[in-house]
Amino acid sequence: MRVVFMGTPDFSVPTLQALIDSPYEVVGVFTQPDRPKGRGGKVQMSPIKELALKYDIPVFQPVKMRLDGLEPLRELKPDICVTAAFGQILSQDVLDVPPMGTVNVHASLLPRHRGAAPIQWALLCGDELAGVTTMFSDKGIDTGDMLLKAEIPVEADDTAGTLTDKLAVLGAKLLIETLEKLDAGTCPREKQDEAQATYDPKIVKEMGLLDFAEGTEKCLLRVRAMSPWPSAYASLAEGVLKVWRARRADVDTSAAPGTVIKADRKAGLIVATSDGAMELCEIQAPNAKRMDAKAFLLGHAIEEGKLLSEVRV
Repeated sequence: MRVVFMGTPDFSVPTLQALIDSPYEVVGVFTQPDRPKGRGGKVQMSPIKELALKYDIPVFQPVKMRLDGLEPLRELKPDICVTAAFGQILSQDVLDVPPMGTVNVHASLLPRHRGAAPIQWALLCGDELAGVTTMFSDKGIDTGDMLLKAEIPVEADDTAGTLTDKLAVLGAKLLIETLEKLDAGTCPREKQDEAQATYDPKIVKEMGLLDFAEGTEKCLLRVRAMSPWPSAYASLAEGVLKVWRARRADVDTSAAPGTVIKADRKAGLIVATSDGAMELCEIQAPNAKRMDAKAFLLGHAIEEGKLLSEVRV
């Protein structure tokens, strides 16, 4: 079976590696163009490009698949295409190229959490289960017929980063199982129930802002869902305080949400919410490194009784 793979970020890497290690022939890889990253703005290739080059697999980086990727795809004559977090919507012309269709590895239990950020939204919504669905791509956004599913429990300490790593490995295994069943003609195929579908928007930096009036549980979910990017944060008088880890604090308070209740090296940094309080366990102050909040408070004073928005550190 001739396979063309399309993917870009770290999530895609285990799936491509599984294809390389399988009996299937990976005849080409499509990934997003190299882009500048980090503070230095150095142009970097995607993780998928790095892996493909390691195995001397031809790499194509179209700006738009339907414009500058269609002809190269046709020339590769794939039997099937596989996508995993490619980052581009495929037109019908592209989908029509492989005779066996295009299989997408989507990091949610469809039809729930369609869209580009299913893992973050699973955490934001407090889902108890997360998973991966393989599906046939169509011209909609994650609307195609479902093939196989695999699920795992969402652990209490899972972040978007840890859950992405777990689902990437799970998705790779599920993709190979899907291809084997398709090849054998035994793969189930099920239409999605539109009544159960949800579509979630992409994650933007502003979504990391902690609104302590939302309550403790929602704030804790936001901290986990926004790690590692864009990170949860609270407003300070001189910038933003990034919050990497937090937990519920067993403190009775009538203080306004966002008020610093305690800030010392023994009690830690505890902030009021609309229904209680939460401890900010690991933080990153403006122009400082990420560190344990109690260690930070050894050398920095945060005034108790003030709203976080009024605090200078």
